[in-house]
Amino acid sequence: MSTSVLIADDSEFMRNLLREILEGEFEIVGEAENGVEAVDMYGDQDPDLVMMDIVMPIRNGIEATEEITDSDPGARIIMCTSVGQEEKMKAAVKAGAEGYITKPFQKPNVLEAINDVVPA
Repeated sequence: MSTSVLIADDSEFMRNLLREILEGEFEIVGEAENGVEAVDMYGDQDPDLVMMDIVMPIRNGIEATEEITDSDPGARIIMCTSVGQEEKMKAAVKAGAEGYITKPFQKPNVLEAINDVVPA
């Protein structure tokens, strides 16, 4: 059974990029454009993993991560961050994120981060 993944990023380009990296090895169950959608889709889809952008409209990735991990302490969330957002990363980890990847994404880094978080 393949791992199900929810992608949350306000950039369609980034969502497409992540989908291309993950397709074939993972099942993409949804794509959210903001933190509110991410929380809703998490509840509907119950994915094994969320790839969560930090900077999103309406509700950012840190707030969405807090909300998801409050309702599901076992949630696995990997934050997607730009270089230089170390302070936000600390907040994200405190909110319950288990790992992070830095843009621009490269397939080996993404897969390595996922393998660290999701048991094979």
